[in-house]
Amino acid sequence: MMLRLTSLLGILVFLGLPTSSPAAERPPRIVVDPGHGGAQEGATSPTGLLEKEVSLQIGLRVRELLEKQLGAQVLMTRDEDQALPLPERVEFANKQRPDLFLSIHCNAMPTKRTRARVNGIETYFLSASASNATARAAADRENAEAPVSRGAHGDSTLAFILHDLARTEAHQDSSRLAYAVHQKLIAATGGTDRGVLQAPFYVLNGVEAPAILIEVGYISHPTEGSRLGRADYQETLATAITEGVRSFLSEVRRRDAPKGPQVATPATP
Repeated sequence: MMLRLTSLLGILVFLGLPTSSPAAERPPRIVVDPGHGGAQEGATSPTGLLEKEVSLQIGLRVRELLEKQLGAQVLMTRDEDQALPLPERVEFANKQRPDLFLSIHCNAMPTKRTRARVNGIETYFLSASASNATARAAADRENAEAPVSRGAHGDSTLAFILHDLARTEAHQDSSRLAYAVHQKLIAATGGTDRGVLQAPFYVLNGVEAPAILIEVGYISHPTEGSRLGRADYQETLATAITEGVRSFLSEVRRRDAPKGPQVATPATP
């Protein structure tokens, strides 16, 4: 009987058919996290458009496309205008045991001169230190809503977690996911490529899955801020994010697919 089961499994692997792994049994489970909400409005455009509104609108479009095109199971940290503390976003995500975590935000510059000049798309994954001053500023702005006291996630604990995280597959996959999504966003929008960066975002710390934070554009820029409020551009962004996720999942499936049986080469007499 054991021989028969082993042979059957070998045939399934040889044919490339799914085995009994969890990933083969269910669609991808993805948590989409629209930034801010409620009294936490985030950044503002020159015309008064709020980051919390844009991130939610894009997040809902991403959910629809992921479900329709990838057959994914999508769970939103928020699907309406409500405040949700950063620790609760992380806790919610981990309870869902997702395959991916996507946090959606808009960027902003602080001064009149930089607001008029700086635009473009950035995609982040977690690191203990920021890639550059821009990444540090983005993390500081998004982390402003984090609790003053991080309790068990104090600085020394955070450094330890991040040091360990750097060696994990989830962290490596966060990098791969960030590049996959970012490339699709730049190709689809023609926006300024401000790169894939690393920074210590609170909302990415502790998520037990590949996790990225997408700054879909500078809402503070006169032209880009206006564009972010348009339904057609939001659809373009959501489509690109979906295609990036599709590309990443395809890469992971190829990497994790069962390898066929090794055929021994006959020895030469």
